[in-house]
Amino acid sequence: MSDAAFVPDATDLAILRLLAGDATLSAAEIGRELGMTQPATWRRIRRLTEAGVIAGRRISVDMAALGFGVTVFLGIRLAARGRTSLEDFERAVTAIPEVQTVQHVLGQFDYRLRIHARDIADFERILRRRIMTLPGVGQVEANVMLSEERRPGPLGV
Repeated sequence: MSDAAFVPDATDLAILRLLAGDATLSAAEIGRELGMTQPATWRRIRRLTEAGVIAGRRISVDMAALGFGVTVFLGIRLAARGRTSLEDFERAVTAIPEVQTVQHVLGQFDYRLRIHARDIADFERILRRRIMTLPGVGQVEANVMLSEERRPGPLGV
């Protein structure tokens, strides 16, 4: 496609809303919902994908159902001394399976991690044995999630 920004129309936005709500919907199911044929719907989805608007399809996993009852947001400031490279830290932290997201942020901390643990004792083990041994870790601050409310995004989903 060209360098111009892709501008979705009302039908594109309706397709995106449906996929954002359930990424497993087929083009035929979306077409039925919107009064379109399956081929026309598939062409729209392909065009949205080629334009980079659809960057992938994901499922939502209920971590508690898998035995991970605690979610912790961890702020990490890298130590100034030692000058560990960001790449070294990122490579090491992404190798920890309990770390679900790694965000390089601007502010009080250099990184924000989302960690899923079975319980507080499991999180303490992850913190002591995995996080605190990472290259360059300086200050760490943990925030345990008590509840989460999902809010609709800009597409209303």
